[in-house]
Amino acid sequence: MGIKRHSESAGIAVVTVDYPPVNAIPSDGWFALAEEIRAAGRDPQTRVVVLRAENRGFNAGVDIKEIQRKPGHQALIDANHGCFEAFGAVYDCPVPVVTAVQGFCLGGGIGLVGNSDIIIASEDATFGLPEVDRGALGAATHLARLVPQHLMRALFFTASTATAQQLHHFGSVFKVVPRTELDAAALEVAKDIAAKDGRVIRAAKRALNGIDLQDVHRSYRFEQGFTFELNLSGASDEIRERFDEDLAAQKDKN
Repeated sequence: MGIKRHSESAGIAVVTVDYPPVNAIPSDGWFALAEEIRAAGRDPQTRVVVLRAENRGFNAGVDIKEIQRKPGHQALIDANHGCFEAFGAVYDCPVPVVTAVQGFCLGGGIGLVGNSDIIIASEDATFGLPEVDRGALGAATHLARLVPQHLMRALFFTASTATAQQLHHFGSVFKVVPRTELDAAALEVAKDIAAKDGRVIRAAKRALNGIDLQDVHRSYRFEQGFTFELNLSGASDEIRERFDEDLAAQKDKN
């Protein structure tokens, strides 16, 4: 359990997220993820990083239970800083990051995927930000990199999800494949990149980041300020408590 990194073949580093059952990542996990991606990028032999996950879905966001368990706001601060570091590590990685997404990709998962360079998704993959239902904000910066502006707003305000097929239509998902073929499809793209000259690939990544229209670091940090404001006002605690009560009620019905 945790964050793992291994070399798949020449030039390809694979980083795996494994926090069963749903990959709700604790604070230290986000920092660990950032470090593994940075370590992969620092290796001069690396030409591409594949980011993947075990378990039912790619990512369920931050571990809300961890935030609720700990008194005060330190757990929230740690989670926000951890997400900022992980999202930034993906975006700033000196080589392309190919992300393989299965099942649900929620909250912090959108930050990782939105900042990656190429997205491969399984046919059952869905993407969304349930933040307003959890008393938080954030990662609209990254969702806006996946869908058009007005759809981003609709998804954000309603806490709805978009399918892999929809994102493929918009061009943000490169390929949609059966779940059993997801890893192979991501590695196929990675091998194509790894076959290029590493010096050119690294220069290309810097060039593409340099012409980006939005400063993703500043934009996401601006969003985080409203999350802190909602928590300081007490609104977030009330919403999370209602969320926990609703989950408990659903379990009782089942």
